[in-house]
Amino acid sequence: MEDLKTSETWRVFRIQSELVEGFEALNAIGPAVTIFGSARLLKGNKYYDAAVTVAKMLADDGFAVITGGGPGIMEGANRGAKKGKAHSIGLNIEITAEQHPNKYQDISLSFRYFFIRKLMFIKYAMAYIIFPGGFGTMDEFFEALTLAQTKKIQNFPIILYGSEYWKGLIDWMKNTLVPNGAIGREDFALFSIVDTPEEIRFLINEHYRVFGGVRPERRYNNHAKALKKK
Repeated sequence: MEDLKTSETWRVFRIQSELVEGFEALNAIGPAVTIFGSARLLKGNKYYDAAVTVAKMLADDGFAVITGGGPGIMEGANRGAKKGKAHSIGLNIEITAEQHPNKYQDISLSFRYFFIRKLMFIKYAMAYIIFPGGFGTMDEFFEALTLAQTKKIQNFPIILYGSEYWKGLIDWMKNTLVPNGAIGREDFALFSIVDTPEEIRFLINEHYRVFGGVRPERRYNNHAKALKKK
């Protein structure tokens, strides 16, 4: 008889436990943004430094900051959030290379399954901020675009930081995908490209003003009180 712990049935229980843990840990964080970016762009890199600045600005405005919890841009964003006034959250993944939890996390979760981690990123964020990165960052960017294009998520800002870095990809989309009918020109309205932390701050706050209702800092304070009671 097959050992339960090596069966597909046992895997369902592991998946369920990760979902429950994620929901319970993140349900009360208040308004949040997810920041993505390369694990390889370390302190001293201009994008790392910008991630620190962006995260601190947003945290000071009352937004929790969610990252993948690792080094590089993720560390910079958690570090900036830690300097601010809101929660610094890391959703770590169990992989063999590059990923180790950074030390700037108030809430730190570890996931075995990428798809559950992705669910937490999108479920508990009201926007994605995407710094330069590699395959993982591209994966999150295009998945968010797919969800927005198919209207599975709506009124969800997707913001690319660093026009110099993203120019080649955007040009390829315009010059290859559009002429071949794979996407429409209207799809470029699904995301924004910015070059300064102040632009991100404006876009996030303006979006929240229009769609969020209660001001972020007030809502954050209410959630912070609820967390302390647990």
